[in-house]
Amino acid sequence: MTHIFSRRMLCITGAVLSVAGAAPFATMAQAADTIKLGIVAPMSGPNARYGAFSMHGAELAVKDINAAGGVNGMKIELFNADSQGTPVEGVSATRRLIDQDGVDFVIGDVSSSVTLAMQPVAEDAQVLLLNAASSNPKITYQAGVGGFKWTYRNYPTDENRALIVAKYAAEQRGFTKFAVLSVDSDYGRSAITFTKKYLPDFKGQIFSEDYYKEGEVDFRSVLAKIRDNGAQAIIYYGLADTTPILARQMIELGMAGKVTLIGNGEFNTEKTIKAAPSALEGAVEAAAWLPQFDSPASKAFVEKFTTTYKEAPNNHAYVHWDTVNLLAAAVKQAGSADKIKVRDALSKIKYKSPVGEVTFDDHNQARLPMILLQIEKGVPSIKGAYTADIQYPAK
Repeated sequence: MTHIFSRRMLCITGAVLSVAGAAPFATMAQAADTIKLGIVAPMSGPNARYGAFSMHGAELAVKDINAAGGVNGMKIELFNADSQGTPVEGVSATRRLIDQDGVDFVIGDVSSSVTLAMQPVAEDAQVLLLNAASSNPKITYQAGVGGFKWTYRNYPTDENRALIVAKYAAEQRGFTKFAVLSVDSDYGRSAITFTKKYLPDFKGQIFSEDYYKEGEVDFRSVLAKIRDNGAQAIIYYGLADTTPILARQMIELGMAGKVTLIGNGEFNTEKTIKAAPSALEGAVEAAAWLPQFDSPASKAFVEKFTTTYKEAPNNHAYVHWDTVNLLAAAVKQAGSADKIKVRDALSKIKYKSPVGEVTFDDHNQARLPMILLQIEKGVPSIKGAYTADIQYPAK
């Protein structure tokens, strides 16, 4: 198995080549046949597990691509650098990959704050930054025609999610009366801001708006207000650990089966559903990807990842695997690993992902489907893959 070494090249062509303290080993001829790809991810710190999944997903894609002969005959060399989940370390990691390892392409980071800090670094170096897992809409707003020409994102934004959930709730479930109960953070508040941006398009009204602090455990007074104001659904963008507590209190107050949770709070996990099945029944959530998604390519990825790493993949593993394959498709379409040609190819690409076709808009944001699921009889039921275009502010 290929091991992960911070800032060291991962051998994707055979034995592991340690570069720590070694003299340069690639000739000019070899360099011309190599695509140097860097991954910035949290390999240490509280988000290290996400980083490990990200690296494993990228490794798996690179191994398969190289085993099949590479991209136009070129092999991919994979480097990684630890962001520790912080902007300062993320910037340092990006600069090391560019200045010391000589990468032309960087995938990163899991954290939106790190990716935002990486954008000007990639722009100054004219290195392609292809984001696979950050959801803050600001990354997209300031990319492409927004300013940063070298940033692309192959991941839905919080705005995509808010729009898709609101659209489904209104058009498929007939909800028009909503209450907000969301975590008091940039994530929770921005998700509601974007929901409110689109809700009038579906004749939706918000009857009450409340936010909770991380660590709060008593929602009874807010829930009683929601129960009495006639809301059909609670728009909830919150912490996964909070969802079971909230759902149990909904049962206490007689709201289960009468008021539905919609948004994002890991409604679909077995642990959450078991905590309060009657309150979770009918809950609606949108995800970038789920292991249960029924497509041959997605199922093949899950099987291969599980066999290789002895655990099932999560979303971070999938999106990094898929983004490496997207980059390879762009290099192939460009007919070259020249970063300008690859960037131009990305802007025009029609990439067939396991979830659906991916294209990019003029903000270099991928137009890609999100998986919509609903809890039915205690089990997550995938209702399909939905796409919705962002309405950007007037230029």
